[in-house]
Amino acid sequence: MKLIVWLIALFAAAVAVTLTAKHITGHASLVMPPYQLELPLDQFIIVVIVAFLVFYFLVRLTLGIFGFSRRHRHKKTDEMLLSGLKAYFEGDFVKAQKNAAVALKLANSATVKAISAVIAARSAHKLNQVNARDQYLNNALIQIPGEKSLCLATKAEFQLDDGNYQDALKTLQSLYSEGGLQPTAVLLLELEAQQRGRNWDAVLELTEVLEKRQSANKTYIKKLKHDAQIENIRSKTIDSQSLNQYWLHISPMEKMDSKLCAAAVRSYISLGNCATANRIIEQNVPITWDNDLIELYAECLDYHVNRQIECAEVWLKSQPNNAQLLLTLGKLCTHCELWGKAQNYLEASLSVEPSYKAHFALAQLNEKLGKHELAMSHYNKGLELCLKQLI
Repeated sequence: MKLIVWLIALFAAAVAVTLTAKHITGHASLVMPPYQLELPLDQFIIVVIVAFLVFYFLVRLTLGIFGFSRRHRHKKTDEMLLSGLKAYFEGDFVKAQKNAAVALKLANSATVKAISAVIAARSAHKLNQVNARDQYLNNALIQIPGEKSLCLATKAEFQLDDGNYQDALKTLQSLYSEGGLQPTAVLLLELEAQQRGRNWDAVLELTEVLEKRQSANKTYIKKLKHDAQIENIRSKTIDSQSLNQYWLHISPMEKMDSKLCAAAVRSYISLGNCATANRIIEQNVPITWDNDLIELYAECLDYHVNRQIECAEVWLKSQPNNAQLLLTLGKLCTHCELWGKAQNYLEASLSVEPSYKAHFALAQLNEKLGKHELAMSHYNKGLELCLKQLI
């Protein structure tokens, strides 16, 4: 359709020129000493038009050649990049690196260059070609400063894979200095680096940020936060004041978590603060009936053991068949030299659920009572159960 319009216009112009030329009788004189050329004016007009058309088509032809070359380059770049991506996800890292490197050389777009550099670097990383990997990224950081975020995030990931979490944190700080809201994936990289550095306060801060992100895996983040809190409690064991301050700042809802409570109790026991340890257990056990906490109740024994026995016996009314609670009562009674009650509780624990810990506790009790043969029998049974659990 476009060609037909052009042809009609061309014929119309030719007719117009022909009709006009009939009424033109003048001459055009071109002088270039010592030469002189005279042409009828109508012929001169035709020559000028033809010359213009020839010039126009030559210009179009030249631009078309350059345009074809540019389009061919863009097409080749796209083909190499897509081929490299496909090979990377197929696991053909040699081909992926090769094609991405070609795309990197051909590309004019900064974004395409950055993506090509990262694909080439990731492929080299998979092939354990560390020098080539680092060269791709370092060159990209210099040549494409506008695409630093992609390259720095990739560099931090590689440093974490290499075990250099401190270098990864420095790289991420360089990324943060660029400003802007950081993607969830970048925050997860920092989270991993802070975990490896055992910077639990920083881990908790990051989990609080990530909890608000829609793109984050809430279950995973919740678990990381829980683990970080436990590790943070353990890290405060060296200082009673720090542990107290940290535990006070934990929310009442989180204090109902039996795993957190168990970690806090162990820390308080190691610091010799049995009163606080037992108070945490007594607040939590009637709600969770967690066996770890019930077991820990017999680990910190001070002058309040009789009160602990009374408290545990109240629990027993609600949980009469709790083997761990019966075992704990047996240990508490043994400490207070209530031999008969201790034996009854320990034997009751074994009748509910045989365990090597109950056998060992009975063995120690019988040793104190001078019943060495019975003690040895319980030691053997306890050892047998222990070996079965290991297998």
